[in-house]
Amino acid sequence: MPAPFHLHAPAAPHAVGELFPVRNVFAYDQAAAIDPFLLLDYLGPATVAPSEQPRGVGPHPHRGFETVTIVLRGEVAHRDSAGNGGVIGAGGVQWMTAGAGVVHSEFHGPNLTRDGGELEMVQLWVNLPARAKLVAPRYQDLPAAAFPTVALGNGGSVRVLAGMFDGVRGPSQTHTEIALWDVALPAGAELPLPLPATWNRMVLLCAGEVTIGGEPLRPQHVARLAATNRSPVVRATRPSRLLVLAGAPLGEPVVAHGPFVMNTAAEIDQAIADFRRGRMGRLDV
Repeated sequence: MPAPFHLHAPAAPHAVGELFPVRNVFAYDQAAAIDPFLLLDYLGPATVAPSEQPRGVGPHPHRGFETVTIVLRGEVAHRDSAGNGGVIGAGGVQWMTAGAGVVHSEFHGPNLTRDGGELEMVQLWVNLPARAKLVAPRYQDLPAAAFPTVALGNGGSVRVLAGMFDGVRGPSQTHTEIALWDVALPAGAELPLPLPATWNRMVLLCAGEVTIGGEPLRPQHVARLAATNRSPVVRATRPSRLLVLAGAPLGEPVVAHGPFVMNTAAEIDQAIADFRRGRMGRLDV
């Protein structure tokens, strides 16, 4: 019998700027298999000590995709060269369309900096189709209250961050056809995944214990569902929180260099040149 999913295991923890521990779960060297997604990093869970100065990642550029930061615990502050900024707490999402290019920074929010506390976040990179690679940058500041919740009837619930679930649409505006759900399941509850079999469909377990097709999934691991798994069901064996991410593949070339993801090597060279010339804007620390 074919395996119900392909497992993406987190790498060893590493620092990103002053953020630690960050574990990469998948990246764009697997672009064809995870299309239209590019990268998923899991930060924490970690205890942050109080500090006089905010810690995080200073100004850095992006072009050609979107960064989606999902805050599970704690808070994160964003600023960018397009003049956008905001602080998102637990349950909130910062959705930044880099498009033609933007320079941004990500730091602990003011309350977390002052008081310390728990921090846990997921950052997902979503590819942009070729026609949208050079759109104007956009920033969506989406607090927890912005997302509709669908009760499952078994004690579980689904917060619709993007796309649709059971006829309910999430508020995130996307250039790429995707679904992104934040799911809570009590022990014994099941979650059907009514998603097109032609999409790439993945489940990230944040906490708890679940099985898919009878196979267990561990926290901070991603199950990429097999194309043959037409009617997948997630079953919680303990109270669990998970993220479901799925999308229609773009089927376009992916050429990446650090913070730039384009379709050709020439476009990467242009992105590097544009950044060096200040054409993506500038951001003071």
